Amino acid sequence: MTPTHITVDRTNVVAPLNRRIFGSFVEHLGRCVYDGIYEPGHPTANADGFRLDVVELVKELGSTTIRYPGGNFVSSYRWEDGVGPRESRPVRRDLAWHSLETNQVGLDEFARWCELTGSELMMAVNLGTRGIEAALDLLEYATGEPGTALADQRVANGRTEPYDISMWCLGNEMDGPWQIGHMSAEDYGKIAARTASAMKTADKNLELVVCGSSGSSMPTFGEWERVVLEASYDHVDYISCHAYYQERGGDLASYLASSVEMTYFIDTVVATADHVKHKLRSQKTMQLSFDEWNIWYLDEHQASEEVNDEWRIAPRQLEDVYSVADAVVLGNLLITLLQNHDRVTSASLAQLVNVIAPIMTEPGGDSWRQTTFFPFSVTSRLARGVVLRPRIDTGRYDTALHGSVALVDAVVTADAETGASAVFLVNRSQTESIEVVVDLSDVGAGRIVEAVSLHDADPYAKNTLADQNRVGLTPLAGAELADGILTVTLPPVSWSAVSCA
Repeated sequence: MTPTHITVDRTNVVAPLNRRIFGSFVEHLGRCVYDGIYEPGHPTANADGFRLDVVELVKELGSTTIRYPGGNFVSSYRWEDGVGPRESRPVRRDLAWHSLETNQVGLDEFARWCELTGSELMMAVNLGTRGIEAALDLLEYATGEPGTALADQRVANGRTEPYDISMWCLGNEMDGPWQIGHMSAEDYGKIAARTASAMKTADKNLELVVCGSSGSSMPTFGEWERVVLEASYDHVDYISCHAYYQERGGDLASYLASSVEMTYFIDTVVATADHVKHKLRSQKTMQLSFDEWNIWYLDEHQASEEVNDEWRIAPRQLEDVYSVADAVVLGNLLITLLQNHDRVTSASLAQLVNVIAPIMTEPGGDSWRQTTFFPFSVTSRLARGVVLRPRIDTGRYDTALHGSVALVDAVVTADAETGASAVFLVNRSQTESIEVVVDLSDVGAGRIVEAVSLHDADPYAKNTLADQNRVGLTPLAGAELADGILTVTLPPVSWSAVSCA
């Protein structure tokens, strides 16, 4: 096979790296919160009931911004239920996931958890069953200076200083018929604009995210963005994108190229947003918040009996167990987000613990890393400085869903201050190792600091409760750097990273 050649030009900058691209998502769904981040009886639990073993894994994962509390859950959420004395909090039915919500974790507790993990809280408001008044009340409670009724309520509940929450989601997936309070683009655009205007009257520095499409397969995709943005463009700063991927019908070749569809999604939303910008003669460029993205075996979930007529507290739902192939695809999706970082400046891997998550836990027992943990954690740790768009000359292969696709995909980051650089690569070939030659001379790479890969002879190998370390990172054998030229051999179905100094 002809070697792949990658050339890096330090002037070909996508964007300065914004750490919000490494965000995640905690929703009150299944065991994400209860038995996930929160389990008072666990041996590692602190006084708040948070599992400190999970806190350490979240730190290792490198999650930055955490979107909360939903997701579908937020569209019927009453935030007031989750503050004040725990013994007085009501148990409610959560219609989104057909379960019972105890409200033992609410805003105050979750904000303290974010402080434990060193992450930024990104809050969502309910525009499904509620609206402007509830959003303003939550904003006052969370960020108001003492001296007003709701800010003083927060003080009485133990938090004197306002929470530093600057990023707010205006509802969730309001284009979806499954959403509590689902509405048309026209109706949602109007309520989102009015809510955003009111929230910015309270604090002009807020960064607000309006709902885009919940998937590129939605029949309203593109038109939804246009209508919503024409109503709300002047009042919001981001439009959201949501996308999930899975292998279907044994078509691994197409699945490994899932990032092609993500690129199409981003390009379409950018084009639509820029059309609205020019139509309105605005000086502002709309940013994208890809605040739900992951691997999710939704077909299997919908065919299961996870959601049934019982009303249960924290039922096991959406607990996908991920393979090496899943991790390679996830690593490639993260490469795609970085390749489009000039417009996608915030992203949230959905979700964080137990529910389609990189971290799994067992009640009263262990916590462990799924295969998807590794590409995310390494990229978050190594990526610094600016994102560079390399030129990639590689072979191609045919897919049923995406046509002809490149065998190798890659992105590069470089930090001029420290001289550090990092290359992130995937090999989509199912059968062939591929030699890759990367010209890093323009960024001054002198030596390899770290070279790791995620691959396995069995692309469907997984980490499970019984075998938690079946899959992990391995050294990328044979990596060499001489005179600024990096040479690596990528195993089949692999994700790899090389950092240099």
